[in-house]
Amino acid sequence: MTSPTVSHARQLAASGQVAQAVARLEQASSQGDVDALFCLATWHLAGHGVARDLERARGLLRRAVEIGHVDAALMEIALTANGSGGPVDWTEALARLKIAAQGDPVAQQQLALINRTALAPDGAPVAVPEGEALAGGWDVRLFRQFLTGDECHHVISEGQALLEPAMVIDPRSGRPMPHPVRTSDGGIFGPAREDLVIQAINRRIAAASGTMLSGGEPLTLLRYAVGQQYRQHHDCLPHVRNQRAWTMLIYLNEGYAGGETIFPRLGLSVKGRKGDALLFRNTDAQGQAAEAAVHLGAPVMAGQKWLCTRWIRHDRHDPWNP
Repeated sequence: MTSPTVSHARQLAASGQVAQAVARLEQASSQGDVDALFCLATWHLAGHGVARDLERARGLLRRAVEIGHVDAALMEIALTANGSGGPVDWTEALARLKIAAQGDPVAQQQLALINRTALAPDGAPVAVPEGEALAGGWDVRLFRQFLTGDECHHVISEGQALLEPAMVIDPRSGRPMPHPVRTSDGGIFGPAREDLVIQAINRRIAAASGTMLSGGEPLTLLRYAVGQQYRQHHDCLPHVRNQRAWTMLIYLNEGYAGGETIFPRLGLSVKGRKGDALLFRNTDAQGQAAEAAVHLGAPVMAGQKWLCTRWIRHDRHDPWNP
């Protein structure tokens, strides 16, 4: 339940009185209002009404955690592990997850999954996954059982609340319109939502692809209902210096018809089983979009198809300033 102070601050912000809203939260935070502390922290993370300040957000979260705010504890754990507002520190994040798990069932579930995973002290996998080459003329690899069934379930269950229809901005009207190429629903695990299970998956992707962890965009959950598809496209972005060099797709379920991942230039069609992952290179030796990497997601004919994807840039990617 949202506290009256936070509700009032949000009403002020919605009416355009942003400075007054921030002042109200600052005053309540100074008096130890845990909900105000958490709300102000999220505003500093988002740059909502205040300048984005990751370090200040971390400080506010720490105070909220010390008072006993469970959501603040989980957010602080995520930011500690991915280095937002401070150094990357998996060991400290794991220690804090263990503390949170003493009284929070969500933290308990996350810790149980982590404890069933063979991880190095920095959260990377102990063993580097090995993939099977699928196309002789291009780098496309299939990793069998890349995720466990429990990990697949976790990604879906944690990401469902984030799902939104795929939209783009109409250049003529400036208003959102349905995405003309991708008709699925999607949700992004941003840096404040990356629990340690998600971050362990991201580290596994980096190890399997031989890329740096900081090059990955946030993990994105995709849901395709009957008739939905991803029409032929290329994952490279127009007019960017730091290009998407690789894509990792992870298949999270089975029991649907259609939905194959097809590479027309390679004559390749892939339909992974639950937990399988597909890695492919998007750029050529000059860093330009390669024709071989053009692909599509065929329409789903029955059931629902769940995927998650991580686009990997050539150089470091800042998720706070994409």
